[in-house]
Amino acid sequence: MSQRADAPLSMPVDDVVIVGGGLAGLFCALKLAPRPVTVISAAPLGEGASSAWAQGGIAAAVGEGDTPEAHAADTIAVGAGLVDEEIALGLAREAGARIHDLLRYGVPFDRDLEGKLAVAQEAAHSARRIVHVRGDMAGKAIIAALVDAVRNTPTIRVIEGYAAEALLTHDNAVNGLQLRNAHDPALPPVTVAARAVVLATGGIGHLYAATTNPREASGLGLAIAARAGAVIADPEFVQFHPTAIMVGRDPAPLATEALRGEGATLINAKGVRFMQALHPLAELAPRDIVARGVFAEIAAGRGAFLDATKALGDHFADHFPTVYASCIAGGIDPAKQPIPIAPAAHYHMGGIAVDARGRTSIDGLWAGGEVSCTGAHGGNRLASNSLLEAVVFAARIAEDIDGRSFAAQPAPAPENPRNCAMPPSAEASLRALMSSHVGVIRDGDDLADAIRTFAMMEQSVGNIALRNMATTALIVATAAWSRRESRGGHYRSDYPSENPALAVRTRMTLNDARAIAADVAAGIAPRLHAMA
Repeated sequence: MSQRADAPLSMPVDDVVIVGGGLAGLFCALKLAPRPVTVISAAPLGEGASSAWAQGGIAAAVGEGDTPEAHAADTIAVGAGLVDEEIALGLAREAGARIHDLLRYGVPFDRDLEGKLAVAQEAAHSARRIVHVRGDMAGKAIIAALVDAVRNTPTIRVIEGYAAEALLTHDNAVNGLQLRNAHDPALPPVTVAARAVVLATGGIGHLYAATTNPREASGLGLAIAARAGAVIADPEFVQFHPTAIMVGRDPAPLATEALRGEGATLINAKGVRFMQALHPLAELAPRDIVARGVFAEIAAGRGAFLDATKALGDHFADHFPTVYASCIAGGIDPAKQPIPIAPAAHYHMGGIAVDARGRTSIDGLWAGGEVSCTGAHGGNRLASNSLLEAVVFAARIAEDIDGRSFAAQPAPAPENPRNCAMPPSAEASLRALMSSHVGVIRDGDDLADAIRTFAMMEQSVGNIALRNMATTALIVATAAWSRRESRGGHYRSDYPSENPALAVRTRMTLNDARAIAADVAAGIAPRLHAMA
């Protein structure tokens, strides 16, 4: 059952409410059936979800000779010393079961000539274990299948066209949500009661000027949870996809990692391969290293390109139709020309801190998918683990909720119902500041400048969407300022080495971020990792 934003909004208080129409939200809703569920999505189901754009596929040790233990070991090796090893092993061991769930929901994974699931190689994996759909169409195919399944499940109610702008609580327990019409933010907000909420709102990529994420990935879920007092984990760790296609589009289409797995190389404008001098794995090095290599070539004025003309040539369109279409639309024929690329914000390893069941620090609130931080990725995500984490934790959340009843709560009171218009160019300015000061390469002075701006915006702007963006930006920037080392997706040019003493995960609240911002203003040294 679906309801759009132009209809009066009402909702049974006993429904489990899932905010977000991407992979984690849809999979969780299906796993909860036949328990009544309401799914709230600002965009039509699947259209505002980063998971729909995922090209790489899902990592799962389903190939001959591969094991979950080997998959977990690869995950831990890439995660910069911060991976929760128990979580990583559990993720890898549950992968096969979740792949079969997706097959039952109608996902047409590629198969080999013997009818077995076809598996591909990607960077930093020790085996071929990436399950695909038509090469680079996994995300789109998975979301399409799940949307169909959700719309055909009578106990799942879908409300499209509303954005959650505040999480409402009483005595550290969820009691409602404040929603706003996504098509006309000037309308008054709607307050709905809810005792069990699952946040599955995606990542933070749209906080950056260059990103592969849809507009909806603006850090909303992290912001509303933080403003309600939730603990946030590892927010400084942002993964930049090293090969976003630079053809003037926002968001930028990406050239999947699988292209390099099939032999495509990274070259500069003179045709010189530059990654061989930076890492033994060259183009297949971990993403953070490749992103910095690409960034350095561009910063030096040499440009950066992905060259698949020799590895794929005329077979490009058959093997990677999505990338091929993006290039052709931008005036590039990737079968004959190198593809212009640059790093772009792609995935957030940090997020709302959750336990092994997806529970947050707020009673009645769960989080799944990119908005959450499970500890599975540490400081640097292994390729194609994100979709796996989304389905594994969506299933765990559903199992944790199933059969539970929730105590009655007082009626929720609206928060900041008045919404000012978005100031001209304010969103673009925030995104530009994130890219320049909290991006691929960071330093203390730039981070301090960004913190001062975001702290002012988080406290004073009247537009609620912008305030929420500034909240998440402040949390990311303060954590990055406090971590005086380089580790995983967090790189400080003024502290370019790992510090073994800082091999600890970050735990912080919005109040901590505000205190750090006050320290920045007062010139006090970082103190965050005393709390980690």
